[in-house]
Amino acid sequence: MTERSPTTEGTAVRQTAGTSHAGYGRGFWVKLAVMAVINAVGVMIILSAAQAQSWGILAGMAVLLVAADWVYFSRRALPLKYILPGFAFLLVYQVFVVLYTAGIAFTNYGTGHIGSQQDAADQLVAQNEQRVEGSESYPVAVVLPEGEDGGLLGEEELGFAVVVDSDVLVGTAEQPLRPAEGAEVDGDQVTSVPGYQVLDREEVLDRQTEIAELRVPFGEDEAEGALLTQDGRTAHVYEQTLVYDEEAETLTHVEDGTVYSPTEEGLFAAEDGTELAVGWRVFVGFDNFVTGIADTQTAGPFFEVLAWTFVFALASVVLTYLVGMFLAIAFQHERLRGRRIYRVLVILPYAFPGFLSALLFAGMLNERFGFINEVLLGGASIPWLTDPWLAKLSVILVNTWLGFPYMFLVCMGALQSIPKDTLEAASIDGAGALRRWWSVTLPMLMVPTAPLLIATFAFNFNNFNLVYMLTGGGPRMEGVEAPVGHTDILITMVFKISGLASGQATDYGLAAAMSLVIFLIVTVIAVISFRRTRSLEEIN
Repeated sequence: MTERSPTTEGTAVRQTAGTSHAGYGRGFWVKLAVMAVINAVGVMIILSAAQAQSWGILAGMAVLLVAADWVYFSRRALPLKYILPGFAFLLVYQVFVVLYTAGIAFTNYGTGHIGSQQDAADQLVAQNEQRVEGSESYPVAVVLPEGEDGGLLGEEELGFAVVVDSDVLVGTAEQPLRPAEGAEVDGDQVTSVPGYQVLDREEVLDRQTEIAELRVPFGEDEAEGALLTQDGRTAHVYEQTLVYDEEAETLTHVEDGTVYSPTEEGLFAAEDGTELAVGWRVFVGFDNFVTGIADTQTAGPFFEVLAWTFVFALASVVLTYLVGMFLAIAFQHERLRGRRIYRVLVILPYAFPGFLSALLFAGMLNERFGFINEVLLGGASIPWLTDPWLAKLSVILVNTWLGFPYMFLVCMGALQSIPKDTLEAASIDGAGALRRWWSVTLPMLMVPTAPLLIATFAFNFNNFNLVYMLTGGGPRMEGVEAPVGHTDILITMVFKISGLASGQATDYGLAAAMSLVIFLIVTVIAVISFRRTRSLEEIN
């Protein structure tokens, strides 16, 4: 007969204590709680996508939720438990972003072309209302209907209560004004309406935007107009000057009868060519790509900026790599004292935010008051940021100062992997320091650091912060209509010509098209570079 040891019994007790009566451990309940939160967030996203009619997002989110539930509650999907999170983030933050950008690139999405045709028609009708000539001003109170139980019906049920010819009328956006029995009035201001809550001044101010957009029909007939208010205290009667026909999909001007029909460009236009300001999003094919690359306004600066972008990215990679590698080799020398202190000082630029350093250098390089001209150069007046060539040189040098600490850290680690006997053998064969670096150190460093150099090139190809904070892309090119400067790279050029920099009329379709071009250029360069990296590994 086998006896159970006290240790075995204690283990069994602990296992039983850590397991619920249903046979599930604490880990299961933690997992269940986490998945419940994830499912709740996913369902919220699905409902929002359904409300916005974004069927692609809805379907993708539903598939991810079903996959997550199956993977984390199935014992046969153990490997997928580690793969699914990364795969989900890849889909959301990479694939979806690229596909969404590509979708916008083939549309006229931008200022005046944001929503659907119905949205454009509604906005035009609302914008083209005018006050009825000779209409009175009515003291108005903002009200919120109450339900049978005394509770409020909803945030969207705002309405007006007004005094008209000593009678109190009340109505909402869906219900025209009608008499309110039992309402109380103090002077000319409605203070109480049965079935409604009268909002006080503070509540009116909190919801001022909603109140300004509220339109309450004055009567059953639309021709009577509607009440509108800007301050929540005084209302006026406005009438529509444009009427939308949903069946014909046309807008008709009430006074002169002009009919505005939809066009392929996503605008309402009359027969004489007159267009209304607000449009909608439509498919435009490759028009944005043609505008960005071949249009007379942007074609010239595009190729000049493209060439400078390549020079800037390549020079930044080469200089930061050489400076970082030189310092890494120097600080690795055994005879150098205080190496640890020097290493800490060298990586300090890497600890500061890049945009802040760029702003500091913009001040230091100022032609009249900058530290470099005033102090270091004895009051010289060198146009570091206003001369085209000096501005480009300044951008490259500042980026070198910001980027070499990263390369220093990378090379420091890579140098540890180079066998010392290889360098000693080269030294015995008569190779000098420069020859050893060129024939041994550099080739062996390139194998582990080549992928990082490719990533650094891609980063500098889109280094928006440095260029925009240091020079703003200036100085501006002469004889060019587009607001493009000599130090602009592709991404800052896109930001400017698309209208995003000015904050006025924007063209997201053009910005997306140019961003897609940049993405394709960087992708091609990365593919070629990675193939070259494989050949380096084979040679090594």
